[in-house]
Amino acid sequence: MLTGENMQKITSKQLNDSYILFIYSTFCGTCTVARAMLEKIEEIHNQTIFLEMNANFEEPFLHEYKIESVPCLLIVENNEVKEKIYTFYSTGNIYRYLYEYRPEMFK
Repeated sequence: MLTGENMQKITSKQLNDSYILFIYSTFCGTCTVARAMLEKIEEIHNQTIFLEMNANFEEPFLHEYKIESVPCLLIVENNEVKEKIYTFYSTGNIYRYLYEYRPEMFK
């Protein structure tokens, strides 16, 4: 069973050209709820799907990508921002993005 420790913590210097990044702040209650949704998805699929970044330590990255608030799920493909999701709503809503950007998960 996966726990929150399976989401891969990362810094801006470690990112490649395609990723789904969960940007959070340590004391953000909404971020805690969002993290629980993402962890549940990883648990169901038994794999690490999301990278995570603490916004408190990555201010230049936040400015470069124009991150407006946390939590944020940033979807990047081939170094191009495809989506910035600020309202997670539900696990089903997150799956909508995974179906679009990670269809290989559902084959």
